[in-house]
Amino acid sequence: MTTTNIFEATVEHFLAPIMPFMNDPTVSEIMVNAPSEIYIEKQGRLIKTTAAFADADALRAAVNNILQYTGKRAADDHPLIDSRLPDGSRVHVILGNLCRSGTVMTIRKFAKIMFDAEHLLETGSWSPEAMDYLRVCVLAEKNLLVAGGTSSGKTCLLNVLSGFIPDGQRIVTIEDSAELELQKEHLLSLESRPPDRWGRGEVTIRELFRSSLRLRPDRIVIGEVRGGEALDMIQAMTSGHAGSMSTLHATTALDALNRLETLAMMSKVELPLHALRSQVASAIDVIVLTTRFSDGRRGLTEIAEVLPLDAEGHYHVQKMFEQRIVEGGGDVKQAGVLLPTGKISAFAYEPKVRLLRDHWGRAAEMFDVEKDE
Repeated sequence: MTTTNIFEATVEHFLAPIMPFMNDPTVSEIMVNAPSEIYIEKQGRLIKTTAAFADADALRAAVNNILQYTGKRAADDHPLIDSRLPDGSRVHVILGNLCRSGTVMTIRKFAKIMFDAEHLLETGSWSPEAMDYLRVCVLAEKNLLVAGGTSSGKTCLLNVLSGFIPDGQRIVTIEDSAELELQKEHLLSLESRPPDRWGRGEVTIRELFRSSLRLRPDRIVIGEVRGGEALDMIQAMTSGHAGSMSTLHATTALDALNRLETLAMMSKVELPLHALRSQVASAIDVIVLTTRFSDGRRGLTEIAEVLPLDAEGHYHVQKMFEQRIVEGGGDVKQAGVLLPTGKISAFAYEPKVRLLRDHWGRAAEMFDVEKDE
C-alpha cells in the first residue's frame, strides 16, 4: 500500500462521521461548527445534519490528520489553516482559541464532474449569446475579471472560460489553494505556501506571479486576487500579457474595479490615484458577475466592458448583458434571464475581433458594425 493510500484510509477513519457527505456528489460543502453541529450545502441549500463527532478531541484528531497530508500542523500560534484532502477538496480550519464553540472546519468539496459551456446552458447559468460573446473575448485575448460573492460559482466559471483558450497555448495558474481544474494540455499550476512554525519559507501569490512572468506564459490565470499582487497583475496586463483571467469578491462591475484599485494600493507602491485608475481601466477589458440565487442556483447576472475613464477620472463601464425578469416566467429557472443590452462592443473595430468573425455566432449583433455603416 502506498503512502497516499495509507493516508486516504486514515482520513476515512477520522472523518467517518461525515464520510457519507463526502461520498455524496450532490453535497458541495460540509461545515463543522462544533463536534455535534454539522451543516451541509446540498444542491444550493444549507441543511443541518444529525451527524456528529464523538467529542472535541475526535474533531481535533481529524483536523490534525488532514493537515499532515500537506505538511501543516495545528498550533495556537497559527490558528487559521488552509489545507486539502487527497481528492483535492479544500479545507479551512479555525482552532478553538479563536472560536467559542471550539475548533471549526469547513470542507469545500472537489468537483468530480467538470462542467463545460454546454452544461451552463442546460442549467440556465448563462445564455447562448453570452456564451458566444465570452468565447470571442477569450479568443481575442481580452483580460477577464470574474466577480461575485462567496460560493457564487466564480471558480467554476473560470474553469469553463479556460476551455475557450486555444489548444497549444502555455497557461500558468496561480492560487492560494489549488482549486482550478483547467482541462488543458500545456498547463503549469503554481500554489502559494504559508510560513512554517518559525516564520520561514513563505511564498506569496505576489512572488509566484512575478516568477510566472519569466516562464513565458501565453495566459496567466490567478484563482483569486486579494492583495498587493493586484498591482503586478495590472501592470503585466498592460504590458503585453493579454488574455489573463482572475476572480475577486464584488457585487457590481464598478465595485470590482474599485476593489481592484484598493487591492493594488496594498502593494505599498505609491502611485498617483489617476495613474492607478488609468492602469486599472486599461488592464481589465471585461467583467463578468456571478450570483448565487435564493433557490441555490448559480448564474451570470451581468457582463460589462470596461471603457476609458470619464472626464472626471471615474471608472466607466458599458453593460453588454444584464439579467432581466421575464413577466409570467412561472418556472424559477426562467424568471431571470441574461439578455443582451443591444450595445455594440467597444472591441468591434479591433482587428483581432474582426478576424474572429466565424466565432461570433449568436453574439454577431454586438460585433457586426458594418451593417450599420
